[in-house]
Amino acid sequence: MATSRSDPALAPSLRKDDAGARPFRRVLVANRGEIAVRLIRACHELGMEAVAVYSDADAAAAHVRLADRAVRLGPAAPTESYLRIDAIVQAALDTGAQAIHPGYGFLAERAAFARAVEDAGLVFVGPPSAAIDALGDKLHARRTAAAVGVAAVPGTLEPAPLDRPDQVAGIVAEAERIGFPLLVKAAAGGGGRGMRRVAAAADLPAALVSGSREAASAFGDGSVYLEREISPARHIEVQLLGDVEGRVVAIGERDCSLQRRHQKLVEEAPAPGLTVEERVHLHEMAVRVASAAGLRNAATAEFLRAPDGTFYFLEVNTRLQVEHGVTELVTGLDIVREQLLLAAGRPLSPDALDAAARAATPFGHAIEVRISAEDPGRDFAPTPGRVTRWWMPSGPGVRVDTALEAGDRVPAEYDNLIAKVMVHAGDRGAAIDRLRRALDEVEVAGIQTTLPFHRFVARDTSFRAADLSTGWVGERWDGPADHRRAVEAAQLAAGLAAMDAAVAAGGVTAAPRPATATSATTSHGAGSADGRWHRSGLEAAQDRWPR
Repeated sequence: MATSRSDPALAPSLRKDDAGARPFRRVLVANRGEIAVRLIRACHELGMEAVAVYSDADAAAAHVRLADRAVRLGPAAPTESYLRIDAIVQAALDTGAQAIHPGYGFLAERAAFARAVEDAGLVFVGPPSAAIDALGDKLHARRTAAAVGVAAVPGTLEPAPLDRPDQVAGIVAEAERIGFPLLVKAAAGGGGRGMRRVAAAADLPAALVSGSREAASAFGDGSVYLEREISPARHIEVQLLGDVEGRVVAIGERDCSLQRRHQKLVEEAPAPGLTVEERVHLHEMAVRVASAAGLRNAATAEFLRAPDGTFYFLEVNTRLQVEHGVTELVTGLDIVREQLLLAAGRPLSPDALDAAARAATPFGHAIEVRISAEDPGRDFAPTPGRVTRWWMPSGPGVRVDTALEAGDRVPAEYDNLIAKVMVHAGDRGAAIDRLRRALDEVEVAGIQTTLPFHRFVARDTSFRAADLSTGWVGERWDGPADHRRAVEAAQLAAGLAAMDAAVAAGGVTAAPRPATATSATTSHGAGSADGRWHRSGLEAAQDRWPR
């Protein structure tokens, strides 16, 4: 049932000279959390009404309160709410929405969803279903890249014939040609689902079977293929926009190398260390692939950069990216606004064309960290619960995208991302300094978050030196034994500090402090100069569990 914040019939109409700027009268936002809030704000800035959808877990959420209308989809489980194509399309029809924006995640890259929207006579704010079909299949995207002369990561271009036991020897021979170690990857999805690392030929058959089984469960398609492991590698993606006239432009690139389990944790724009010539080459390759696939609206072409500087095409994401904000900060372009205008059939705007013309020589530097309800000291385990204190940073060059407030509960049913903290400055060094300052201002209580990890990144010398790779987190955070000891020492120091505070308040009798506590907090090179481990440990342990 739909609820309305205001009666559309009574809403003031736009002035005649504003009508050209309003691509639609009403847009349904098929998502939740910070991205739903971001999309609703963009709709309101364009003079459009926004319709929210929500599950029972989100009945009082910020995106519901901000929208002009809200429609309940069902219980908290995504399969009964945010993944219900029929319910979302019907909600758009019932509320008179003309278009649906999927945001990212959930149904954003499901060609079946885009097709259902199109079949209902509505506009899908994103690439058309045919383009999602073509580019969502990684093997098809790899073949498209090869057809236009863009080198993909070495590997196969057809699914592994798992139903042909007589061809096992041929698969193994192909793997040996590609070279070990290699990856078994799902053709129909991402996020590491269905992916298996294979170090030797003897392990390949089992990896193919288990990877295919997981891919079928996650994406409904068990097709897998082989791809060489590029290591160490940097993950660099290019932001693309395309219009109905067939023009496709690149408006910049982002470095997303800091990942864990193939999930991005930190992104920055532009990618550090690239020359103007390398940027031009990278952007041109991305445009060629997207143009060949008939891209319209927004998408991102992803590449791996090998140690020798070679770029290899990886895949295309046919949706708005989580990290789109850092590109907005360095270009001054509102990507969501462009999406809505492009979806309405408008050509690329002068602002978009200007951003594309300046893409190889961007101004300043922007960095984003994804604050999630996870414990980085316990293998990034999810930590849902109620937030009792929530204070986000502000000041020059700081942007925070979030939908959370003190008193809100982070549901266990959805993605753990709760805020994106972004900074922008004149150069990368100044941006890192600003990021460090901004993160030190953050206060969260009631749940554990990834803040200790992000504060560590902002102070790490290799990060400042742009010594980046997709293995950085495993090497710098997960890996070193002295680091693990420092984590444990920091947690101990946090407990002692909490005890000291209780004693100072007069409610607890102090116990003797362990003699090792003070010296332990200075391990891993932190020392007492900046006390990052003591501070991060304190923030990691205080109010750790929800009340």
